[in-house]
Amino acid sequence: MSRPELSLSLQFADPRHKAQLPRHKVIRWMRAALELPGEITVRIVDAEEGQALNREYRSKDYATNVLTFDYTHEPVVAADLVICAEVVEREAKEMGLDLAAHYAHMLVHGTLHAQGYDHEEDDEAECMEARETEIMLGLGFADPYAKR
Repeated sequence: MSRPELSLSLQFADPRHKAQLPRHKVIRWMRAALELPGEITVRIVDAEEGQALNREYRSKDYATNVLTFDYTHEPVVAADLVICAEVVEREAKEMGLDLAAHYAHMLVHGTLHAQGYDHEEDDEAECMEARETEIMLGLGFADPYAKR
């Protein structure tokens, strides 16, 4: 199946997991979630930068796993994804997940947000989680929402 094109800027403000995120894998994971061509920047940050961005843009004073800043949904998906390395690492350990698999999930999750998917309401969450599960299984990963 042909996937939409992706123009990717991959930035490592926090380089601790750079080996887990080779460009070709990041592109593969994100393209699996894209429904239209995309122009997306992914920035891997430390907890300090993640917390500052979450506080400034969402009024939440803590670092979160992924922040999505979506600018356009069509004809090209334009967005910035900010992923906090410390949070992703902690979550992977707490849930007993492979670090690369958790990064793949965060990239898929953020890419879906960039296209307008959301999980604020129960019906939205059900739809988004089903799509995430379908994509992750298609990429060869486990269901990210399966009970552990």
